[in-house]
Amino acid sequence: MGFNATGNIAHASTSAAQENVLEWVKKDKRRMLHVVYRVGDLDRTIKFYTECLGMKLLRRRDIPEERYTNAFLGYGPEDSHFVIELTYNYGVDKYDIGAGFGHFGIAVEDVTKTVDLIKAKGGKVTREPGPVKGGSTVIAFIEDPDGYKFELLERGPTPEPLCQVMLRVGDLDRSINFYEKAFGMELLRKRDNPEYKYTIAMMGYGPEDKNAVLELTYNYGVSEYDKGNGYAQIAIGTDDVYKTAEAIKLSGGKITREPGPLPGINTKITACLDPDGWKSVWLLKSLCFCALCLRIFTFHKKLHEHIALLICSRHLRVLEGKSDVEAGVCFFYVNLNRT
Repeated sequence: MGFNATGNIAHASTSAAQENVLEWVKKDKRRMLHVVYRVGDLDRTIKFYTECLGMKLLRRRDIPEERYTNAFLGYGPEDSHFVIELTYNYGVDKYDIGAGFGHFGIAVEDVTKTVDLIKAKGGKVTREPGPVKGGSTVIAFIEDPDGYKFELLERGPTPEPLCQVMLRVGDLDRSINFYEKAFGMELLRKRDNPEYKYTIAMMGYGPEDKNAVLELTYNYGVSEYDKGNGYAQIAIGTDDVYKTAEAIKLSGGKITREPGPLPGINTKITACLDPDGWKSVWLLKSLCFCALCLRIFTFHKKLHEHIALLICSRHLRVLEGKSDVEAGVCFFYVNLNRT
């Protein structure tokens, strides 16, 4: 009987490496960065989100050569808050949201007052304020101008008002296992509602009252959903896109963009699909979103984000209050003379 010592050693080494990657996932300090979806009228949506939902327009960028415009909105700076990235594609005024996407969650201190404001602004309320079925939390549901649903949850003050993204899945246990292993998320809670024939699981990187979370919903007997073409993806920050991609492959996910540099911006990215086909994009957490770095980066498309990061990390406050041209001149001066 032959004994392939070399083969056994190689197999053991590969298994150990795989285990190390999955263990690394648990230690990687990840954060949900933003959620991306498409809208038919960007100005209309910005107006609704700022006037009715109390969000702030954080930044806006037009990419005419690729015929689209982005707008980032939220309740605080992108480097510390989960935010929304709206995409408007030139000439497209309507999207199919599909049956798979559920809703976004926003925590407010007074649901009734928020609903009254939304009604006064002409917004659509699909569920009046009242206790959640089987619980005591006061909630309401509204729709934005494109038909995306928002659940309003009554809570005390929170550092993360944009608090949920709900997606429907065909096998809840499979999804929980995938998000735990590949994404490093924690199962925060799971609740079965046999009376209404559905089960939910809350997944995330910290407590629901302080972090944005992913709400996975399984409806009894439904294994597949039409995803439409409106909702796009969630972006998550990681310290290593290469290890992230490897962990996703080991956990049964599909890589749709191999890890590597993102052209035009000095960061690295990878993208994947979960077992139900929901897309996520992973970015290096070092990508800076402070107002100063964004202004400098916008000043000239050829400026790389990693150099702008140098300015941020060295706290060069002298640039604050400068015009874009003055900031650009200071930027080049600093980097030519840095030690």
